[in-house]
Amino acid sequence: AEQAEGLLATFNALLRIARVESGAYRSAFATLDLSQIIADICELYQVAAEEHSIRFTNDIATGIRVFGDRELLAQAITNLLDNAIKYSPDAGRINVSLATQEHNAIVTVSDNGPGIPASERERVFERFARLDQARSKSGNGLGLALVKAVTEQHGGQLQLADNIPGLVVRLILPVRAAN
Repeated sequence: AEQAEGLLATFNALLRIARVESGAYRSAFATLDLSQIIADICELYQVAAEEHSIRFTNDIATGIRVFGDRELLAQAITNLLDNAIKYSPDAGRINVSLATQEHNAIVTVSDNGPGIPASERERVFERFARLDQARSKSGNGLGLALVKAVTEQHGGQLQLADNIPGLVVRLILPVRAAN
């Protein structure tokens, strides 16, 4: 039964990625308060982080608005935070920030886990990509593929960088109102 649930979850994630990539959600796009969405998510993850003795901090600029789908953006950010918690050591550190730079909203999630080697940073966006250090963790290798698909449908970019130690993920979205 557990294996069947895992297969179903994987199938649903693949279906969701395909729907996002096809632009199926674009009709639901609206002007959203990204600051509030991220603040709400951080409130939930504060508890999960504390359960793992992880120091969770955030610095969220208020009033940042984007044009997009609330559910998809929330899913992308929760995927990033799930990964940060999953790969951070006990007593680790995670920081989430939201700021604007020029005409972009920049969501940054940083941790002090094992990070992702520079040579693997493009590959982790592929479906089912699993790095060696991830093989002992639960998951289907679709989390970052979904984050990338959501980011691209919102006209944004996804960047990975070294946090020495750990990973910094930047989700860059255009700040705009509905056209």
